[in-house]
Amino acid sequence: MLEDTFTVASSTGWFGRIGQSIKGVLFGLLLIMVSLPVLFINEGRAVKTSKTLIEGAKSVVVVSAETVNAKNEGKLIYLTGDAAVEGVLKDSKFNVMAEAVSLRRKVEMFQWKENTQTETKKKLGGGEETVTTYSYEKVWSDRAINSTGFHKKQEYANPKLFLDEKTWTANPVTLGAFELSAQLVGQIDNYTELPTSDVVEERQEIGGKKLHKEAALFYLGESPASPAIGDLRVSHEAAMPGAVSVIAKQTAGSFEPFVAKAGGTIELLETGTVSAEAMFAAEHQANKFMTWILRLVGFILMLVGFSLLFRPLSVLADVVPFIGNIVEVGTGFVAFLLSLPLSLLVIAAAWIFYRPLIGVPLVIVAITGFVFLISKLMAQRSKRAAIA
Repeated sequence: MLEDTFTVASSTGWFGRIGQSIKGVLFGLLLIMVSLPVLFINEGRAVKTSKTLIEGAKSVVVVSAETVNAKNEGKLIYLTGDAAVEGVLKDSKFNVMAEAVSLRRKVEMFQWKENTQTETKKKLGGGEETVTTYSYEKVWSDRAINSTGFHKKQEYANPKLFLDEKTWTANPVTLGAFELSAQLVGQIDNYTELPTSDVVEERQEIGGKKLHKEAALFYLGESPASPAIGDLRVSHEAAMPGAVSVIAKQTAGSFEPFVAKAGGTIELLETGTVSAEAMFAAEHQANKFMTWILRLVGFILMLVGFSLLFRPLSVLADVVPFIGNIVEVGTGFVAFLLSLPLSLLVIAAAWIFYRPLIGVPLVIVAITGFVFLISKLMAQRSKRAAIA
Protein backbone atom coordinates (compact mmCIF):
# COMPACT_ATOMS: atom_id res chain seq x y z
CA MET A 1 0.00 0.00 0.00
CA LEU A 2 1.50 3.35 -1.02
CA GLU A 3 1.87 6.09 1.55
CA ASP A 4 -0.27 8.99 0.29
CA THR A 5 1.28 11.71 2.50
CA PHE A 6 4.88 12.46 3.46
CA THR A 7 7.10 15.42 4.29
CA VAL A 8 10.51 16.62 3.12
CA ALA A 9 12.64 19.12 5.05
CA SER A 10 15.38 21.28 3.53
CA SER A 11 17.59 24.08 4.82
CA THR A 12 19.14 27.12 3.13
CA GLY A 13 21.99 29.07 4.69
CA TRP A 14 22.13 32.85 5.05
CA PHE A 15 24.62 33.30 2.18
CA GLY A 16 22.53 31.04 -0.04
CA ARG A 17 19.44 33.12 0.69
CA ILE A 18 21.33 36.33 -0.13
CA GLY A 19 22.36 34.85 -3.47
CA GLN A 20 18.78 33.85 -4.24
CA SER A 21 17.48 37.31 -3.33
CA ILE A 22 20.02 38.97 -5.63
CA LYS A 23 18.84 36.75 -8.49
CA GLY A 24 15.31 37.78 -7.55
CA VAL A 25 16.24 41.43 -8.10
CA LEU A 26 16.77 40.72 -11.80
CA PHE A 27 13.41 38.97 -12.02
CA GLY A 28 11.82 41.88 -10.15
CA LEU A 29 13.17 44.34 -12.71
CA LEU A 30 11.74 42.15 -15.47
CA LEU A 31 8.29 42.11 -13.81
CA ILE A 32 8.32 45.90 -13.50
CA MET A 33 9.27 46.26 -17.17
CA VAL A 34 6.47 43.87 -18.16
CA SER A 35 3.89 45.68 -16.01
CA LEU A 36 4.42 49.00 -17.82
CA PRO A 37 3.22 47.89 -21.29
CA VAL A 38 0.47 45.75 -19.71
CA LEU A 39 -0.97 48.86 -18.04
CA PHE A 40 -0.42 51.17 -21.01
CA ILE A 41 -1.66 48.87 -23.77
CA ASN A 42 -4.69 47.84 -21.71
CA GLU A 43 -5.91 51.45 -21.61
CA GLY A 44 -5.54 51.75 -25.38
CA ARG A 45 -7.43 48.49 -25.84
CA ALA A 46 -10.23 49.71 -23.55
CA VAL A 47 -10.59 53.02 -25.39
CA LYS A 48 -10.56 51.36 -28.82
CA THR A 49 -13.18 48.82 -27.75
CA SER A 50 -15.39 51.49 -26.22
CA LYS A 51 -15.22 53.72 -29.30
CA THR A 52 -15.89 50.72 -31.54
CA LEU A 53 -19.03 49.78 -29.59
CA ILE A 54 -20.30 53.37 -29.54
CA GLU A 55 -19.79 53.65 -33.30
CA GLY A 56 -21.49 50.29 -33.83
CA ALA A 57 -24.53 51.25 -31.74
CA LYS A 58 -24.98 54.40 -33.83
CA SER A 59 -24.61 52.75 -37.23
CA VAL A 60 -26.28 49.34 -36.78
CA VAL A 61 -29.19 48.62 -39.13
CA VAL A 62 -32.10 46.42 -38.03
CA VAL A 63 -33.01 43.89 -40.73
CA SER A 64 -35.22 40.85 -41.21
CA ALA A 65 -33.66 37.40 -41.35
CA GLU A 66 -36.15 36.30 -43.99
CA THR A 67 -34.45 37.99 -46.96
CA VAL A 68 -30.98 39.25 -47.85
CA ASN A 69 -31.21 42.91 -48.90
CA ALA A 70 -28.33 43.86 -51.21
CA LYS A 71 -28.62 47.49 -50.03
CA ASN A 72 -27.22 46.44 -46.66
CA GLU A 73 -24.10 44.86 -48.13
CA GLY A 74 -21.08 45.89 -46.09
CA LYS A 75 -23.18 47.47 -43.34
CA LEU A 76 -23.37 46.51 -39.68
CA ILE A 77 -26.73 44.78 -39.27
CA TYR A 78 -28.79 43.38 -36.39
CA LEU A 79 -31.21 40.50 -36.85
CA THR A 80 -32.82 37.77 -34.83
CA GLY A 81 -34.39 34.44 -35.68
CA ASP A 82 -33.96 30.68 -35.37
CA ALA A 83 -30.60 29.08 -36.14
CA ALA A 84 -31.20 25.91 -38.17
CA VAL A 85 -29.14 22.90 -39.25
CA GLU A 86 -29.56 20.03 -41.70
CA GLY A 87 -28.83 16.44 -40.78
CA VAL A 88 -27.29 15.10 -37.59
CA LEU A 89 -23.88 15.14 -35.93
CA LYS A 90 -22.49 11.81 -34.74
CA ASP A 91 -19.73 10.46 -32.53
CA SER A 92 -19.40 7.10 -34.28
CA LYS A 93 -17.11 5.69 -31.59
CA PHE A 94 -20.03 5.76 -29.10
CA ASN A 95 -22.92 5.99 -31.60
CA VAL A 96 -24.18 9.23 -30.05
CA MET A 97 -26.17 11.43 -32.46
CA ALA A 98 -27.87 14.80 -32.24
CA GLU A 99 -29.49 17.26 -34.62
CA ALA A 100 -27.37 20.05 -33.21
CA VAL A 101 -25.20 23.04 -34.02
CA SER A 102 -22.28 21.42 -32.18
CA LEU A 103 -21.73 18.03 -30.58
CA ARG A 104 -18.99 17.75 -27.97
CA ARG A 105 -17.42 14.66 -26.46
CA LYS A 106 -16.09 15.23 -22.93
CA VAL A 107 -13.50 12.90 -21.44
CA GLU A 108 -12.43 12.55 -17.80
CA MET A 109 -9.67 10.27 -16.54
CA PHE A 110 -9.22 8.86 -13.04
CA GLN A 111 -5.68 9.81 -12.07
CA TRP A 112 -3.26 10.86 -9.38
CA LYS A 113 -3.06 14.48 -8.28
CA GLU A 114 -0.17 15.86 -6.22
CA ASN A 115 -0.87 18.49 -3.56
CA THR A 116 1.92 20.40 -1.85
CA GLN A 117 1.92 22.50 1.31
CA THR A 118 5.05 24.43 2.27
CA GLU A 119 5.93 25.95 5.63
CA THR A 120 9.05 28.08 5.99
CA LYS A 121 10.69 29.03 9.29
CA LYS A 122 13.53 31.49 9.76
CA LYS A 123 16.46 30.48 11.97
CA LEU A 124 18.80 32.60 14.04
CA GLY A 125 21.79 33.51 11.92
CA GLY A 126 19.83 34.17 8.73
CA GLY A 127 19.19 30.59 7.64
CA GLU A 128 15.84 29.17 6.66
CA GLU A 129 14.20 25.77 7.05
CA THR A 130 11.49 24.67 4.63
CA VAL A 131 9.17 21.75 5.32
CA THR A 132 7.15 20.57 2.33
CA THR A 133 4.26 18.15 2.74
CA TYR A 134 3.33 16.13 -0.32
CA SER A 135 -0.01 14.37 -0.53
CA TYR A 136 -1.51 12.33 -3.34
CA GLU A 137 -5.17 11.77 -4.09
CA LYS A 138 -7.14 10.06 -6.82
CA VAL A 139 -9.36 12.45 -8.78
CA TRP A 140 -11.45 12.63 -11.91
CA SER A 141 -10.01 15.31 -14.18
CA ASP A 142 -10.90 16.47 -17.69
CA ARG A 143 -7.22 17.20 -18.42
CA ALA A 144 -4.26 14.86 -18.30
CA ILE A 145 -2.22 15.54 -15.16
CA ASN A 146 1.49 15.28 -15.97
CA SER A 147 2.99 13.07 -13.26
CA THR A 148 6.58 13.39 -14.50
CA GLY A 149 6.95 16.47 -12.28
CA PHE A 150 5.68 14.69 -9.15
CA HIS A 151 8.08 14.33 -6.24
CA LYS A 152 7.35 10.59 -6.31
CA LYS A 153 6.75 10.21 -10.02
CA GLN A 154 7.33 6.46 -10.21
CA GLU A 155 5.01 5.47 -7.39
CA TYR A 156 2.24 7.80 -8.56
CA ALA A 157 2.54 7.63 -12.34
CA ASN A 158 -0.43 8.59 -14.52
CA PRO A 159 -1.02 6.83 -17.86
CA LYS A 160 -1.46 8.73 -21.10
CA LEU A 161 -4.96 9.82 -22.05
CA PHE A 162 -5.78 7.60 -25.04
CA LEU A 163 -9.14 9.15 -25.93
CA ASP A 164 -9.36 12.84 -26.83
CA GLU A 165 -12.15 15.31 -26.36
CA LYS A 166 -13.68 16.20 -29.71
CA THR A 167 -16.22 18.63 -31.16
CA TRP A 168 -18.28 18.21 -34.32
CA THR A 169 -19.90 21.31 -35.84
CA ALA A 170 -22.74 21.51 -38.35
CA ASN A 171 -22.10 23.13 -41.72
CA PRO A 172 -23.97 25.14 -42.76
CA VAL A 173 -25.84 26.75 -39.88
CA THR A 174 -28.46 29.12 -41.24
CA LEU A 175 -30.39 32.05 -39.82
CA GLY A 176 -33.35 32.56 -42.14
CA ALA A 177 -31.88 33.47 -45.54
CA PHE A 178 -28.41 34.00 -44.04
CA GLU A 179 -25.59 31.57 -43.30
CA LEU A 180 -23.75 32.05 -40.01
CA SER A 181 -19.98 32.42 -40.12
CA ALA A 182 -17.77 29.98 -38.24
CA GLN A 183 -17.01 32.70 -35.67
CA LEU A 184 -20.71 33.22 -34.94
CA VAL A 185 -21.44 29.49 -34.83
CA GLY A 186 -18.70 29.18 -32.22
CA GLN A 187 -20.58 31.66 -30.01
CA ILE A 188 -23.65 29.40 -29.78
CA ASP A 189 -22.94 27.91 -26.37
CA ASN A 190 -26.31 26.70 -25.07
CA TYR A 191 -24.88 23.25 -24.38
CA THR A 192 -27.09 20.62 -22.79
CA GLU A 193 -26.11 17.13 -21.64
CA LEU A 194 -27.13 14.24 -23.88
CA PRO A 195 -28.15 10.77 -22.70
CA THR A 196 -25.98 7.83 -23.71
CA SER A 197 -26.90 5.98 -26.87
CA ASP A 198 -29.23 3.00 -26.52
CA VAL A 199 -27.39 1.37 -29.41
CA VAL A 200 -23.72 0.64 -28.84
CA GLU A 201 -21.59 -1.31 -31.28
CA GLU A 202 -21.00 -4.95 -30.45
CA ARG A 203 -17.35 -4.15 -29.76
CA GLN A 204 -17.26 -3.92 -25.97
CA GLU A 205 -13.78 -2.47 -25.60
CA ILE A 206 -12.20 0.85 -26.51
CA GLY A 207 -8.48 1.31 -26.05
CA GLY A 208 -8.28 -2.06 -24.31
CA LYS A 209 -10.81 -1.07 -21.64
CA LYS A 210 -14.28 -2.51 -21.13
CA LEU A 211 -17.17 -0.27 -22.14
CA HIS A 212 -20.04 0.26 -19.67
CA LYS A 213 -23.12 2.35 -20.47
CA GLU A 214 -24.76 4.40 -17.76
CA ALA A 215 -27.58 6.98 -17.84
CA ALA A 216 -25.55 10.06 -18.69
CA LEU A 217 -22.11 8.71 -19.55
CA PHE A 218 -19.98 5.85 -20.79
CA TYR A 219 -17.45 4.25 -18.47
CA LEU A 220 -14.23 2.67 -19.73
CA GLY A 221 -12.71 0.34 -17.14
CA GLU A 222 -13.33 -2.83 -15.17
CA SER A 223 -15.94 -1.49 -12.75
CA PRO A 224 -17.67 1.90 -12.45
CA ALA A 225 -18.21 1.17 -8.75
CA SER A 226 -14.47 0.74 -8.14
CA PRO A 227 -12.52 3.04 -10.49
CA ALA A 228 -8.85 2.39 -11.16
CA ILE A 229 -6.13 4.79 -12.28
CA GLY A 230 -6.49 5.29 -16.05
CA ASP A 231 -10.24 4.59 -16.22
CA LEU A 232 -12.31 7.03 -18.28
CA ARG A 233 -15.72 8.67 -18.03
CA VAL A 234 -17.12 9.90 -21.37
CA SER A 235 -20.14 12.16 -21.73
CA HIS A 236 -21.65 14.17 -24.56
CA GLU A 237 -23.32 17.56 -24.79
CA ALA A 238 -24.81 19.52 -27.65
CA ALA A 239 -25.46 23.13 -28.55
CA MET A 240 -28.96 23.04 -29.97
CA PRO A 241 -30.61 25.07 -32.73
CA GLY A 242 -32.93 27.83 -31.60
CA ALA A 243 -33.40 31.57 -31.34
CA VAL A 244 -30.28 33.70 -31.72
CA SER A 245 -29.54 37.41 -32.11
CA VAL A 246 -26.69 38.61 -34.31
CA ILE A 247 -24.80 41.87 -34.86
CA ALA A 248 -22.22 41.67 -37.63
CA LYS A 249 -21.30 42.94 -41.09
CA GLN A 250 -23.44 41.61 -43.94
CA THR A 251 -21.33 39.97 -46.63
CA ALA A 252 -22.83 38.01 -49.54
CA GLY A 253 -25.61 36.42 -47.53
CA SER A 254 -23.33 35.67 -44.62
CA PHE A 255 -21.40 37.61 -41.97
CA GLU A 256 -17.92 38.79 -41.13
CA PRO A 257 -16.44 41.14 -38.51
CA PHE A 258 -17.40 44.80 -38.90
CA VAL A 259 -14.28 47.00 -38.71
CA ALA A 260 -15.00 50.33 -37.03
CA LYS A 261 -13.12 53.59 -37.63
CA ALA A 262 -11.59 53.20 -34.17
CA GLY A 263 -9.93 49.98 -35.35
CA GLY A 264 -11.94 47.47 -33.34
CA THR A 265 -14.21 44.76 -34.74
CA ILE A 266 -17.80 43.69 -34.03
CA GLU A 267 -19.19 40.20 -34.65
CA LEU A 268 -21.62 39.32 -31.86
CA LEU A 269 -24.13 36.54 -31.21
CA GLU A 270 -26.37 35.92 -28.22
CA THR A 271 -28.62 32.90 -27.78
CA GLY A 272 -32.25 33.88 -27.45
CA THR A 273 -33.97 37.04 -28.59
CA VAL A 274 -31.86 39.93 -27.28
CA SER A 275 -32.18 43.56 -28.38
CA ALA A 276 -29.27 45.31 -30.06
CA GLU A 277 -29.15 47.82 -27.19
CA ALA A 278 -28.80 45.02 -24.63
CA MET A 279 -26.08 43.32 -26.66
CA PHE A 280 -24.01 46.49 -26.90
CA ALA A 281 -24.57 47.20 -23.19
CA ALA A 282 -23.30 43.71 -22.30
CA GLU A 283 -20.17 44.27 -24.40
CA HIS A 284 -19.51 47.58 -22.66
CA GLN A 285 -19.75 45.84 -19.30
CA ALA A 286 -17.42 43.06 -20.45
CA ASN A 287 -14.94 45.68 -21.66
CA LYS A 288 -14.99 47.46 -18.29
CA PHE A 289 -14.53 44.18 -16.43
CA MET A 290 -11.55 43.17 -18.60
CA THR A 291 -10.02 46.63 -18.20
CA TRP A 292 -10.07 46.41 -14.40
CA ILE A 293 -8.78 42.84 -14.42
CA LEU A 294 -5.76 43.86 -16.54
CA ARG A 295 -5.19 46.95 -14.39
CA LEU A 296 -5.05 44.71 -11.35
CA VAL A 297 -2.69 42.30 -13.14
CA GLY A 298 -0.36 45.17 -14.08
CA PHE A 299 -0.39 46.56 -10.53
CA ILE A 300 0.33 43.14 -8.98
CA LEU A 301 3.21 42.54 -11.40
CA MET A 302 4.70 45.89 -10.39
CA LEU A 303 4.12 45.27 -6.68
CA VAL A 304 5.81 41.85 -6.82
CA GLY A 305 8.65 43.38 -8.86
CA PHE A 306 9.39 46.10 -6.29
CA SER A 307 9.07 43.57 -3.45
CA LEU A 308 11.75 41.44 -5.10
CA LEU A 309 13.95 44.53 -5.55
CA PHE A 310 13.87 45.15 -1.81
CA ARG A 311 14.11 41.48 -0.84
CA PRO A 312 17.90 41.51 -0.19
CA LEU A 313 17.37 44.08 2.58
CA SER A 314 15.06 41.83 4.60
CA VAL A 315 17.33 38.81 4.00
CA LEU A 316 20.34 40.75 5.32
CA ALA A 317 18.33 41.69 8.41
CA ASP A 318 17.22 38.07 8.95
CA VAL A 319 20.37 37.38 10.96
CA VAL A 320 17.94 38.22 13.75
CA PRO A 321 14.57 36.90 12.44
CA PHE A 322 12.51 39.41 14.42
CA ILE A 323 14.36 42.35 12.86
CA GLY A 324 14.10 40.73 9.42
CA ASN A 325 10.31 40.48 9.77
CA ILE A 326 10.09 44.19 10.61
CA VAL A 327 12.25 45.11 7.60
CA GLU A 328 10.14 42.82 5.36
CA VAL A 329 6.92 44.58 6.43
CA GLY A 330 8.52 47.97 5.87
CA THR A 331 9.87 47.17 2.41
CA GLY A 332 6.49 45.69 1.47
CA PHE A 333 4.81 48.93 2.46
CA VAL A 334 7.32 50.95 0.43
CA ALA A 335 6.79 48.62 -2.55
CA PHE A 336 3.05 49.28 -2.32
CA LEU A 337 3.54 53.04 -2.08
CA LEU A 338 5.77 52.95 -5.16
CA SER A 339 3.56 50.60 -7.20
CA LEU A 340 0.27 52.43 -6.70
CA PRO A 341 1.29 55.93 -7.90
CA LEU A 342 3.54 54.55 -10.64
CA SER A 343 0.64 52.42 -11.93
CA LEU A 344 -1.54 55.53 -11.91
CA LEU A 345 1.15 57.45 -13.79
CA VAL A 346 1.31 54.80 -16.52
CA ILE A 347 -2.49 54.70 -16.77
CA ALA A 348 -2.59 58.50 -16.82
CA ALA A 349 0.05 58.61 -19.56
CA ALA A 350 -2.07 56.23 -21.61
CA TRP A 351 -5.18 58.32 -21.06
CA ILE A 352 -3.28 61.51 -21.97
CA PHE A 353 -2.31 59.75 -25.18
CA TYR A 354 -5.82 58.44 -25.87
CA ARG A 355 -8.09 60.81 -23.91
CA PRO A 356 -6.30 63.91 -22.52
CA LEU A 357 -9.26 65.30 -20.54
CA ILE A 358 -9.31 62.24 -18.29
CA GLY A 359 -5.56 61.63 -18.21
CA VAL A 360 -4.53 64.97 -16.73
CA PRO A 361 -6.47 64.53 -13.43
CA LEU A 362 -4.95 61.05 -13.07
CA VAL A 363 -1.46 62.57 -13.37
CA ILE A 364 -2.32 64.99 -10.55
CA VAL A 365 -3.46 62.09 -8.33
CA ALA A 366 -0.30 60.10 -9.11
CA ILE A 367 1.99 63.06 -8.38
CA THR A 368 0.18 63.61 -5.09
CA GLY A 369 0.92 60.00 -4.20
CA PHE A 370 4.63 60.43 -4.90
CA VAL A 371 4.73 63.64 -2.87
CA PHE A 372 3.07 61.81 0.03
CA LEU A 373 5.65 59.01 -0.19
CA ILE A 374 8.58 61.43 -0.24
CA SER A 375 7.17 63.43 2.68
CA LYS A 376 6.75 60.24 4.71
CA LEU A 377 10.33 59.16 4.03
CA MET A 378 11.65 62.63 4.90
CA ALA A 379 9.63 62.62 8.14
CA GLN A 380 11.07 59.23 9.11
CA ARG A 381 14.61 60.44 8.41
CA SER A 382 14.06 63.59 10.51
CA LYS A 383 12.65 61.47 13.35
CA ARG A 384 15.68 59.16 13.34
CA ALA A 385 18.05 62.15 13.29
CA ALA A 386 16.25 63.68 16.29
CA ILE A 387 16.53 60.40 18.25
CA ALA A 388 20.25 60.15 17.43
